[in-house]
Amino acid sequence: MKKKALVVTAALSLVLVAAGCGSNNKSNNSSEEKNTNKAAANVTASSNTGGKVTKIVVGTGTAFPKVCFIDENGKLTGFDVELIKEIDNRLPQYEFDLQTMDFANLLLSLDTNKIDLVAHEMEKNPEREEKYLFNTEPYAHWRNKIVVPQDNDTIHSLDDLAGKKVLVGATSAQAQILENYNKDHDKKINIVYQNGAANDTVSQLTTGRVDATLAADFTLSLVDPQTKLKTTGDDLSDADILFMFRKNDPASQELSDAVDVALKELKADGTLGKLSTEWLGGDFTADSTK
Repeated sequence: MKKKALVVTAALSLVLVAAGCGSNNKSNNSSEEKNTNKAAANVTASSNTGGKVTKIVVGTGTAFPKVCFIDENGKLTGFDVELIKEIDNRLPQYEFDLQTMDFANLLLSLDTNKIDLVAHEMEKNPEREEKYLFNTEPYAHWRNKIVVPQDNDTIHSLDDLAGKKVLVGATSAQAQILENYNKDHDKKINIVYQNGAANDTVSQLTTGRVDATLAADFTLSLVDPQTKLKTTGDDLSDADILFMFRKNDPASQELSDAVDVALKELKADGTLGKLSTEWLGGDFTADSTK
């Protein structure tokens, strides 16, 4: 991989979410070897494509622990970040440039051509599929659940959330679940949208500022290492996690197809599962191989 600058625009106060990154030295050493391999691959690509290597701007965030965040050394890392680097290594015809922004701005940036690809554990749902292109090879699979404080034994379903305050990220798949519920029910859930790089979800729940949140199954241990929260009730949804691109754009379709090829290689050689285990604490890619 050619050496690329990582443009980090979120506040460095988010360093506090970067616990447990003891493997970074190994990652840095392996990255040097991969950079050499990428450079060699680009020489081959240049000879085969007339010297053209296409730059791709990848949008991600900095506030998702273990997925895309700033570690204690000020480095952007995490599951999605390291996966994008691995994909870049295997696509010599492209050069990926990671750009960071608030989660709520990712889709707008894709709409306005500021970025070409979103890498932020994006769940595929019908509402998003109407507007955006997803690649076809999932890299993870998750299940959304209701999350409440440990001492709350009254909330078990969306109906139990009617009239209560529920915290979700603006433009998130979890917000879509609540918005769809409110469309079909007279008694509404009070949706509290979390914008920007807020990282006080546990505090908001345990102090009673909100009653619940929704979260993917693997995220609870990442944001709540002291186990002050718990999941409750049945799965609200389960979905593949994919990358997002602009729809009706031939260049985006070509890029999406290339990403799928790289992901199949990463699954076949075990790299994808290893990344998931390293960063997320388990192999959450298993269902994505179906």
